[in-house]
Amino acid sequence: MAGHSQFKNIMHRKGAQDKKRAVLFSKLAREITAAAKMGLPDPAKNPRLRGAVLAARAQNMTKDAIERAIQKSLGGDAANYEEIRYEGYGPGGVAIIVEGLTDNRNRTASDVRAAFTKNGGALGETGSVAFMFTRYGAIKYALKAGSADAILEAAIDAGAEDTESTEDGHEILCQPDDLAGVRDALEAKLGHADSAKLIWRPNSANPVTDEDAAQSLLKMLDVLDDNDDVQNVYSNFEIDEALMNKLAG
Repeated sequence: MAGHSQFKNIMHRKGAQDKKRAVLFSKLAREITAAAKMGLPDPAKNPRLRGAVLAARAQNMTKDAIERAIQKSLGGDAANYEEIRYEGYGPGGVAIIVEGLTDNRNRTASDVRAAFTKNGGALGETGSVAFMFTRYGAIKYALKAGSADAILEAAIDAGAEDTESTEDGHEILCQPDDLAGVRDALEAKLGHADSAKLIWRPNSANPVTDEDAAQSLLKMLDVLDDNDDVQNVYSNFEIDEALMNKLAG
């Protein structure tokens, strides 16, 4: 199991699904509000807001909830969210990048540092692990959007760099500065994407074979993922299926 994506497949504790969904919706709403406040409150004229709305719709967030998040950006008492990034190492020497939106940098820094140190990790300076990753624009479609060949052809025509089709869907990668253009070109052929955003993808995987290290790592990632201020977590870990099954059991 590779760790470059977020943690929808990582050891969800029994009975925690509702909590996870509430946290996810909170993060989606925060991104919508922040995007609307940083630009225009119209998705058609604000690429970042459009991407945030697409991501919310893909998670079945209601139209009313999306509209409330946009309207919140127009209020005088709306929080001023700041984009932040932390880098560090987890158990087993795993590289981790944490991206967040916060209205209280000190609170977020304290929470993220605690998540690392309490689980055998350590925060580093900005740039300490980013060199192990490549920044891409990533556009995702469901399998029903087309065959792998059809997606590849559309991606080439749109100016993308690479595609990956799995049982979970299609992912099209492009240069960060090309994200809006590639997304628009793809949507003209394939319809609305499930998501379109900037990501960090690891250049190579770091296998974690020690059971204790793997358990601590997954706990750390779970704590980070549960934090409202944390929007995205990227890592280069890889845990084989046998060990994952053992930890899950």
